[in-house]
Amino acid sequence: MTEKTDPSATGSAPETPSEAQGPELFTWEFATDPYPAYAWLRDNEPVSRQRLPSGVEAWLVTRYADARQALADQRLSKNPAHHAEPAHAKGKTGIPGERKAELMTHLLNIDPPDHTRLRRLVAKAFTPRRVAEFAPRVQELTDDLIDRFAEKGTADLIHEFAFPLPIYAICDLLGVPREDQDDFRDWAGMMIRHGGGPRGGVARSVKKMRGYLAELIHRKRLEPGDDLISGLIKASDHGEHLTENEAAAMAFILLFAGFETTVNLIGNGMYALLTHPEQRERLQRALDEGDTGLLETGIEELLRYDGPVELATWRFATEALSIGGQDIAAGDPVLVVLAAADRDPARFDDPDTLDLSRRDNQHLGYGHGIHYCLGAPLARLEGRTALATLLRRLPDLQLAADPDDLRWRGGLIMRGLRTLPVEFTTAQKTVS
Repeated sequence: MTEKTDPSATGSAPETPSEAQGPELFTWEFATDPYPAYAWLRDNEPVSRQRLPSGVEAWLVTRYADARQALADQRLSKNPAHHAEPAHAKGKTGIPGERKAELMTHLLNIDPPDHTRLRRLVAKAFTPRRVAEFAPRVQELTDDLIDRFAEKGTADLIHEFAFPLPIYAICDLLGVPREDQDDFRDWAGMMIRHGGGPRGGVARSVKKMRGYLAELIHRKRLEPGDDLISGLIKASDHGEHLTENEAAAMAFILLFAGFETTVNLIGNGMYALLTHPEQRERLQRALDEGDTGLLETGIEELLRYDGPVELATWRFATEALSIGGQDIAAGDPVLVVLAAADRDPARFDDPDTLDLSRRDNQHLGYGHGIHYCLGAPLARLEGRTALATLLRRLPDLQLAADPDDLRWRGGLIMRGLRTLPVEFTTAQKTVS
């Protein structure tokens, strides 16, 4: 125990409560700019036990080297059954309503060998070739959404653009009929409110989505098409097939995890460009000259600088282990803070500076190890297409609000803006 002394006797100033106890986490002020708090944790308590807003206590890992180690450590299970507390059954960890809706058997909740089997099956239907072939449809969706507000001169880029684009894209990829896609948009909207909607609204939306997916999978078994759900149904590995619950859970998590990360990639990315005009101008000049190299490195930098996923999804220690010199007990939850790791000065030069041409950029924005995001190629495609098209079609796009007035959505895992109001000179619709 450290002996307390009278600061006046040593001539030093007394510590403020924040210096002595660390920053306050998970407040609205923290949500607006969590990076100073994460810097304090990296410097002072790089692996710290924190009480989360739900009441669950978990270890937060904030340094890059520790984060990379933890993401690849198979002693940290994704299966909530390893949690020492029955928090998942009470909806305090994971996605609300997924247990009741029998949607637990997806890639975010399972370990090898089941994870290996299911990921291999899904990968057969979710190939880079399929994503590349999907690029014209992503461009078509992007132009269509911009057409809807191009003649107004103002828009909310979250609700009118960043949110619907990935929803419609993933619905198309999965094989959800066009006439049903607005239902998915409504359910998804409820799911990303993170407590901002009616009580129990997320669980009800999950239940509705589960019922629809069960019906859609049944129809696809009878009349398969050239889509991801049909591919999931047909995929097999050593004679094993996805069960209906596994197929529904996989489609659900591709929707849930796939759309919100892309909403935030586009929203956070565009906000970063609008508040860093010199970087935005560099990118705009490169695109005007037909050079896409800066767009490629720029997307990676936007993922690092203010990425869509703030904390990696839940992990649970299956045995006693150590991370960054801190002992973790079996059954303890561990949350890797990707946002903190990707601003670690021990790994990145000038980590708080946005540099679209950054080359040494092995960020953790989409994870690391066997749970690396399966949908990352699609998210990158959508992000590149969305940002490049906005800059090309609306070249004088400007923020239409004071940055201090913008609000970020509450939530533990994701990081994204509630709204992003912009203004611009009215533009003509695209001619097809």
